[in-house]
Amino acid sequence: LYFYILILLLLLAWVVQLYILNLEARKFLEIRVLERTADLSQTQKALAEEKERLTVTLRSIGDGVITTDMEGNIVLINTIAEELTGWKNEEAIGRPLTEVFQIIHEESKERCKNPVSKVMETGKIISLANHTALIAKDGSERSIADSGAPIKDGKNKIIGVVLVFRDVSIEIQREKELANVEKLESVGVLAGGIAHDFNNILGAILGNIDLALRFTREEDEAHNLMQQAKKATHRASNLTQQLLTFAKGGEPVKELAKIQETIEESADFVLRGSKVCCAYQWDDDLWPVEIDPGQISQVVQNLIINANQAMPDGGIIDVKASNLTCEKSLQLNLPPTKHIKISISDTGRGINQQVLDKIFDPYFTTKQTGSGLGLAVSHSIISKHDGFMVVNSTLNAGTTFSIYLPAESEKTPVHADKKVVHSTHTVQARIMIMDDEEMVREIAGQMLQHLGYDIVFAANGNEAVALFTESMATDKSIDLIIMDLTIPGGQGGQETVKAIHKIAPDTKVVVASGYSNDPVMANYQDYGFLAAISKPFHLQDLEELIATVL
Repeated sequence: LYFYILILLLLLAWVVQLYILNLEARKFLEIRVLERTADLSQTQKALAEEKERLTVTLRSIGDGVITTDMEGNIVLINTIAEELTGWKNEEAIGRPLTEVFQIIHEESKERCKNPVSKVMETGKIISLANHTALIAKDGSERSIADSGAPIKDGKNKIIGVVLVFRDVSIEIQREKELANVEKLESVGVLAGGIAHDFNNILGAILGNIDLALRFTREEDEAHNLMQQAKKATHRASNLTQQLLTFAKGGEPVKELAKIQETIEESADFVLRGSKVCCAYQWDDDLWPVEIDPGQISQVVQNLIINANQAMPDGGIIDVKASNLTCEKSLQLNLPPTKHIKISISDTGRGINQQVLDKIFDPYFTTKQTGSGLGLAVSHSIISKHDGFMVVNSTLNAGTTFSIYLPAESEKTPVHADKKVVHSTHTVQARIMIMDDEEMVREIAGQMLQHLGYDIVFAANGNEAVALFTESMATDKSIDLIIMDLTIPGGQGGQETVKAIHKIAPDTKVVVASGYSNDPVMANYQDYGFLAAISKPFHLQDLEELIATVL
């Protein structure tokens, strides 16, 4: 009996122990489940956070990003890609890449090969060829630079493709601008030399014509012919000045000004009597700019003339000017300063894309009449103002020229009143002509002798100083010196006037140059000159200048 009771107690203890072990096991399993659930929740949370960080990162990248699966269907596109393609992420997901990312060769207009296919074939990073354009959803084109790379899993197996691309339209435009500047600088060296020599020849022609007009009566047939020849010479002289704009002498003589007045006066002047008019739109408180008013006027006139000719049936030219902050300038790849933007738009026949890159080339023109210098000169002028000029045109829809000029928002334009004195009386005087060109000396001498003056000639600065020193020791003193600013290979006017004034500080000296826009010509008093006169000489200008100075 005791034995059975003992066995029963043992069985009972074993059952109780099993029950306790079962409870502990269940409790352990519950804890493990809870731990696993917590781990899973934490993992899911971490994955969600990582996905959020990835999404934010992709959307914050400054380039366009598109990811695809193995079949080339879109998985994700970031914000920049949305802007460039015109497709929203929600619209693009699941669509074939070729439907959203349409690329063509800019010149041939042929479709480019699907970059996903190229990556999948090679398994390597690829780059698109130059001159690749992206066609957005709205049909607009942008030049892009692009690269594609495979997306691989932990086993190094390709599971998709990522494309990274950016808009390089402005960069390409800037490169073209720089190429144009370099091209114009090269042409400028040649043009400057030719124009300088041609200017001297024109001086001889114009001087002889002026003298011939003095010896003929208005009713004479020869007088009328001389007048026509003089007009033609003036036109040739204007063409020479345009050529000289390319050269060193075409540097702008700047002053702080409100550009609205210059634009309106220039545009309205060339449109008088035409069927075209301008509609002006200015920013409130448009910033002033440092410009050469004469040169900027020439730019505006060239652009307005082109716009007028593009609309033979009449129309309206939209002329706008607006302020651009430093931030906006940087976005346009301009120097990090404030700018103003001037745009001149017509609704004419437009410019063929095939010739658009050539319109700033000297002597290139699509017109039956015209020199082909207008846009080239305009481009050169804007470049010398530290600005930029770009053009956009669509056939049969119109053309827009945009000019960007550095602005001065903190300064106030100062308008100086210029006094012009006209006088025709003459006095007895001895005048020295200093010029390296014999023909210029001869015709200037003839003109001055006709006006009743005694003449002394010097070919360069050293000769002028020697003759002046010699005259000081005699009773034949020199009352006035007209000296050329530039003497190739010799001492020019800027150095010679200093030497003359060391000998006699009160000597009256006038500077002459074919470069009418040279800073010395504009600020002659700062360099010791009493007055300035541009070549080729006009007899009446010489007469008035000398009479006023003496």
